[in-house]
Amino acid sequence: MLRDDIKNALVDAMKNKEQDKVNTLRLVQAAIKQKDIDARTKGVMDGVDEATVLSLLQGMIKQRKESIEMYKKGNREDLVAHEQAEIDVIQAFLPKQMDEAAMTEAIKGIISETGATSIKDMGKVMGALRGKYAGQMDFGVASGLIKTLLAG
Repeated sequence: MLRDDIKNALVDAMKNKEQDKVNTLRLVQAAIKQKDIDARTKGVMDGVDEATVLSLLQGMIKQRKESIEMYKKGNREDLVAHEQAEIDVIQAFLPKQMDEAAMTEAIKGIISETGATSIKDMGKVMGALRGKYAGQMDFGVASGLIKTLLAG
């Protein structure tokens, strides 16, 4: 389970005195714990599922990529390196990312499963993709591919 992998990685990083990795993994654990707490208000007592954790990790990576862009504009290479190091630690827990060709095939499959025929059905397609391929694809790129496939 992903939670166990993160916990074990944290223990290893602590033993190896990798403080930056420890800090990043603690941030990840705190974010997961917050998601668990938020889920309790909705009646989910066992914690969030694996797909939600994968989505959370992708969101954390996206935030760091946005920060990198800002830091590059501000000429802060030290902060760029720090954010990239955090991305590397987080990405280690994500499944292999799909390339554009694989994403296109997956999207075509979801479009036929959902019966989507126009851009109006984009939300339905995105929802199905997030449920089935959480952590495996960049949904920003997927969004553009969905628009292209549904428009043409």
